[in-house]
Amino acid sequence: MTSESIAYDIAVIGGGVNGAGIARDAAGRGAKVLLLEKGDLASGTSSASTKLIHGGLRYLEHYEFALVREALGERELLWSIAPHIIWPMRFILPHRKGLRPRWLLRLGLFLYDHIGGRKDLPPTETVSLAMHEAGVPLQEQFRTAFAYSDCWVDDARLVVLNARDAANRGAHIRTHCPVTAMERAGDHWCISAGGEQFRAKAVVNAAGPSVLDIVGLSGVHTSNRMRLVRGSHIIVPRLFDHPNAYFFQFPDGRIFFAIPYQDDFTLVGTTDADHSGSLDDIHASEAEILYLCDGVNGYFQQQITPDDVVWTYSGVRALVDDGYGRPEAATRGYRMELDGGHEVPVLLSVFGGKITSFRHLAAVAVDRLLPHCQSLQGGDWTGSAPLPGGDFPKDGAGALVARLQAAHPFLSDREAQRLVRAYGTIAFEILSGAQQRTDLGQDFGHGLSAREVDHLVSCEWARTAADILWRRSKLGLFFDATQVAALEDYLAA
Repeated sequence: MTSESIAYDIAVIGGGVNGAGIARDAAGRGAKVLLLEKGDLASGTSSASTKLIHGGLRYLEHYEFALVREALGERELLWSIAPHIIWPMRFILPHRKGLRPRWLLRLGLFLYDHIGGRKDLPPTETVSLAMHEAGVPLQEQFRTAFAYSDCWVDDARLVVLNARDAANRGAHIRTHCPVTAMERAGDHWCISAGGEQFRAKAVVNAAGPSVLDIVGLSGVHTSNRMRLVRGSHIIVPRLFDHPNAYFFQFPDGRIFFAIPYQDDFTLVGTTDADHSGSLDDIHASEAEILYLCDGVNGYFQQQITPDDVVWTYSGVRALVDDGYGRPEAATRGYRMELDGGHEVPVLLSVFGGKITSFRHLAAVAVDRLLPHCQSLQGGDWTGSAPLPGGDFPKDGAGALVARLQAAHPFLSDREAQRLVRAYGTIAFEILSGAQQRTDLGQDFGHGLSAREVDHLVSCEWARTAADILWRRSKLGLFFDATQVAALEDYLAA
């Protein structure tokens, strides 16, 4: 059967978190879904986040109360459906004289604790940095801080697992399949992508920074304007030994995070800079790197320079242009625009959004399509269905690691934890029958085996070493050139 003979109910353009979430929701409601992504899943903005599921504490001072409330409501729900890739983290917010006053920080954190339905995450508390482990690496001038809760997320795996669940429910996922043309033809859209032709009764444009390009291809007019804002991060050798993260204020009033990353490193970010130019070559500028280094040096005893940076990554956030002068003040909310209906095939375009709100955004998007897609049945269901591998208690990752090691004693603590944090209960399927390390095939280093690589290729649409090392496994920081070459040779065989 050729792609031309398949009539899809819904074609989703964009393999980021919004597109994958919409594909999952729609497939679970009975629609025949096609997902088209021009590169690898999560190869753009969705793998370049600060890796947080959070309400956005700083958005409160821009009066984005509804946005914060929605995101906070999603925080514990997402933790419950994906406890392998999402887990709680405590954040330390030191008070810095001359910036936001202590009472304002405490008021903001009080609202943060109470407007979003927090249940299991610990509340905010005031801490003395002289008595708290988080105070040890900081400069002596910082004496008081607030500790509050949010969650960490493996952002790229969040996208992949949504796509995997969509596929499990019948969706067709096509990566490396850029859309080059689309037009209405009677009661459906004709879409040219990746050298093939597809038909769909409805199209969802979830292309992120390229959303206006897709609108242009469709011939539809929109009055929405987008603001492309680049966020850059740096990775440096570990700056502290405890599990807490930090929420810091720059002297200019902006904020940044310092977060434990892959055991051996610290992630620092993000910047907010208006972006122009190519979306295929996004990288941190020298000025951004120096800016983040200076931020670190304003708080930690250990001083760093750009020479200490082992890796950087940057992503472009497509934000709704609400007219604010400063990029960090632009709204992280979203808008949707529906064109068509009444026997004219619809185009639903998604503008803006943030990773924490993706599931709710997806439910709203699919609800908008209900009157235009007869195959869609039922309402929001994704908040109670675990993502693949997440079918265990949200506080049960430690027990799962112990079970995995008991079944496969050759795994080190670090290897077992990585596998559980990536795959959850599916780790047992990947390692099934392995009694010793050699049973897993070629060892590429750092616990990555041929068995795992085969799973990523066959079940998670990985094609290249970069797909595997930088998005599926996050092992890229540990691999040397020889190990990367061995992996590339295996994939090419």
